[in-house]
This record gives sequence, C-alpha cells and structure tokens, in this order.
Amino acid sequence: MPRTISVPLVTRIEGDAALDVRMRADGSAGVTLRISEPPRLFEGLLVGRRAEEAVDITARICGICPVAHQVTAMQAIEQALGVEVGPAVRALRRLLYCGEWIESHALHVYLLHAPDFLGYDGALEMARDHAPIVKRGLEIKKAGNLVVTVVGGREVHPVNPRVGGFYRAPAPAEVAALAEPLRRALDASLETVSWVAGFDFPDLETDAELVALRYPGEYPIGDGRIVSSGGLDFPADRFEDEVAEEQVLHSHALRASLRGRGPYLVGPLARYALNADRLSALTREAAGRAGLASPCRNPFRSIVVRSLEMLYACEEALRLVESYEPPDPPAPIRPRAGTGRAVTEAPRGLLYHRYDLDGAGLIRRARIVPPTAQNQESIEADLARLVPRHLDLPRAELARLCERAVRNHDPCISCATHFLRLDVS
Repeated sequence: MPRTISVPLVTRIEGDAALDVRMRADGSAGVTLRISEPPRLFEGLLVGRRAEEAVDITARICGICPVAHQVTAMQAIEQALGVEVGPAVRALRRLLYCGEWIESHALHVYLLHAPDFLGYDGALEMARDHAPIVKRGLEIKKAGNLVVTVVGGREVHPVNPRVGGFYRAPAPAEVAALAEPLRRALDASLETVSWVAGFDFPDLETDAELVALRYPGEYPIGDGRIVSSGGLDFPADRFEDEVAEEQVLHSHALRASLRGRGPYLVGPLARYALNADRLSALTREAAGRAGLASPCRNPFRSIVVRSLEMLYACEEALRLVESYEPPDPPAPIRPRAGTGRAVTEAPRGLLYHRYDLDGAGLIRRARIVPPTAQNQESIEADLARLVPRHLDLPRAELARLCERAVRNHDPCISCATHFLRLDVS
C-alpha cells in the first residue's frame, strides 16, 4: 500500500496549487486542496475606479474566460446604476458568451482532458497519434475565438463590450460571416459527443448539492435565478445570504459553501442536471445517443456534458447570428450611489460579482466569487471518496488518477486565485 505520493505539478489546469492526501487508520482519506498562487487582489484594485472600468479590469482576471467576467460585471454595474438594456444588446451579449463557451470547452475537452482518457501525458503527445482529432478540436476552438473577435473586438480580453451595450455594433455582414464556421463547428461538436461518449469512465459519484442558473425557455448562460438539486431557488441579490465564504489555512482562495447546507458543485454537471429540458432537440438527441442520463453525477463524465454544451453553444450562436439586429448605441451613463449584483454561467460554473458605488459612480467595494472557489470543497470530497478505493494501484497510477479527478472540474486557479503538488501519506 503506497503511503506517500508526490506530484510536483498537476499539468493541464490553469494555475498552480498543491494537494495533500492523508490516509487515516480507519481507511478514509483526509484531503486538502492547497491553492498556493499569491492572491490576485482584483477586488482591491477596483476600489476607487469608475464603475464602467470594472468591465475591462475584471476581464484581465483570466485569459480563458474574460467574457464571463465582463458580462457579469456589466450586469452588476447596470443594476447599480439603474441601466436597462434592450433585447438586441442581450442577444449580442449571449452570442459573445457562446463564443467563449465554445472556445473554452473545446480547449478543455481536446487539449486538457481527453489525454487522460487516451493514456497520454498531454495534447502534444496525443497529437502524434491522433492529429486529425486534435485538429478537429482546434477548428472548433477557432470558431469560438472568431465569434469573440467579431463581437468583442479581439479574441482575448475583448474591448468592445461596455456598460449599457457595445462601443460598436458589428455590421450585419460581419456577423453573417460567422455562420459557416459555426456550422462546421456544430458538425464537429456532434462528432465530439460521440467520440468522448466511448471513453472508459472511472466509477465515482458526487453527492454535492448541484447549483446552477435556470431561465425560462433557454439553457442558462447570462441570466436566471439560482436553483439547486436540493430545492433552493433565489435571485442573484440573495447570493451572499445563501453562500458563505471562509478563509482556510491551506488556500489563498476563499472557499465557498451553502449556508447551513455545506459543499456544493457548479459547472456543466450542475447545469445539465438542472436544465437538461432547456437544451435544444438536437443536443438532447445527442445526449441520448451518448447514453447520458440526467442528472449525471459522475465527474469523470463531465467531458461528455461539456461536449454537449459545446454543441448547444454552436447551435445557439448560429440562431443568434441568423436573427442578428444591430443594437442602438448605449445611452450616456449617469453616476449614482447604489449596489449591483449579477450571476452568470462561466464555462466552469456560477460567477458572482457585486459592486457598491458612491454618488460619483466610483467603486467603493467589490466582491467576486468565481466557480473554482465554489467547487474547491467538492473537489476535495471527490478525492476523499476516490483514493481509498484505489490504494492497490501503483504509486504513479494513483497519482495520475488524483490528477484526473481534479481536471474533471477544469479548475481555473487564476480566477480563484491557483494548483498542484500531491502528497499522500
């Protein structure tokens, strides 16, 4: 029985951290996920800045999901300032967010997660034997990046979104040109679902409460009430009443839990469990062919759910492209004191922003709760269940299995503020 395992760095995640697993005398495992990257301090950096600057500043939190931070910041600031946007702005923001879902899910499925199932150390090694497959994933990601570029102004840290709308409405011809790349990405995403459904999935079930947005008539991305598998149902304004954060000694990121209820899980598994009926007919048919039930509580199968969401985002982006109407220029912003809160669905799960503004429209306090901070305790619980069942594995194999369990959740340590050395003793 291995007593000590050391993994100096868990690869194929964003950021740095450490994982300690301690085997107890009764055969159970104690797990601490130590996020050791220094705090990013974005909430402090925002204090004293003009409210509208939050859109561009928070985008710099992450190079993979800047749109998520931008849209959430915009909606929170708009609530604080009493700004209402029309359906054309909402639709264009949803298209922008779909682009980010496509490129982020493609990156995770093909380059970060699939190598685990095919026995490779990374995407480069996998590409030597499966070049057409890796190329397919890169083409899907390219389509998502193109959407973000056309709508957002550039593919990383977009510059076009602003409070109240967009600095420049893309020309109809620019948006229409997205249709063909999206159609190819949609076909490739259908192939992706079939491909990943054939992987061999280790047996693991999460018992965490699943939490996601839910919105009438559509799969949630930028709007909705917060619901859970345990019956919770509340608006974004009550997020801090329902969610508690604590500082733990082993992490530079705050760790979130539901008040009086404990750990919870956000992200694709939660969205799918709570919103499968909101998916398109095409996506539901693909899920059926993949043999994916709802809810799905096996984190290793999250790669299938991400592939389904990628398919849905391609289809939804196409719908938005075909119905595009340029929004009117935003009205001038009038400063006022107030508090605004917003929750959206980043690729990795719920993202919460809150801003307190003074009468001059300056930010006096900011709070950001990213998905990885909300999932940290559930990731630890996954490992605590997984490790005791596999102590008969050779040391290197057990270490790889632990890394895979972490990668199931596509943690973004940049957002949570970072992963990973593993010690088992």
